[in-house]
Amino acid sequence: LEGMAPKKVLRKVGVVGYGRLGQFLVSRLLAQGSELGLELVFVWNRDPGRMAGSVPPALQLQSLDALEERSVEKCFLKHLSGLPQLPFLPLCLGSPKSLAEQTTEQQLLEASSHWGHAVFVARGALWGAEDISRLDAAGGLQSLRVTMATHPDGFRLEGALAAASSTGPRTVLYEGPVRGLCPLAPRNSNTMAAAALAAPSLGFDCVIGVLVADHSLTDMHVVDVELRGPPGTTGQSFAVHTHRENPAQPGAVTGSATFSAFWLSLLGCCQLPSRPGIQLR
Repeated sequence: LEGMAPKKVLRKVGVVGYGRLGQFLVSRLLAQGSELGLELVFVWNRDPGRMAGSVPPALQLQSLDALEERSVEKCFLKHLSGLPQLPFLPLCLGSPKSLAEQTTEQQLLEASSHWGHAVFVARGALWGAEDISRLDAAGGLQSLRVTMATHPDGFRLEGALAAASSTGPRTVLYEGPVRGLCPLAPRNSNTMAAAALAAPSLGFDCVIGVLVADHSLTDMHVVDVELRGPPGTTGQSFAVHTHRENPAQPGAVTGSATFSAFWLSLLGCCQLPSRPGIQLR
């Protein structure tokens, strides 16, 4: 009608996974989504009972097979447990370490190309992701090393690392290619995996990840990123070293500031055009 403001069209968003990160994102979407142009249309969790009392029943998705009925435009998922049912959606993936599996990465690239949608990947705790990407694209990156240190209670280790013990106040549990670390520390390697995606010339096989158990870091995750370019005509190399201290609850695998980083990644994904390919946000 004449004189009436046009109805605001909201972008429809879904969340797969209702752990601590999923709960944080859902609460933000419910509280602030409409004013930011977003509408939460579903939440799915492997254990539906976890959503009881906190997610409105109308938003609880019991099966990913019913997803097409929700007309979703963006879907945030922490892990790739729902990959077979989600190839037709623009995704925002919260676990970059999933792409360390070359088969998974290829499946996502093929689905992205087929459906014409982007696979956005949240950078999480990685500081300076854009700078790393720009330097890499310009051919100015020779080495990249990411060290994550926290109290041993903050690690969730598997395989050979599960039996590793800290022999002193500070113990290096792993030092080597990020691809080898991801299956051994799937919940503690996402920052390193994001760095591998930010620097495709090095990738998962040449970016070095270091995992350190430090008994003094009871309430903090510390991430150091060290990069170096090739030697110039004088023999000197460009180098950067960032040091990030992220407060965290004792034993938590995700630091406090990282939750806000994921929220900003989700907002960024929703504002960008969805072009085929894997894009770090």
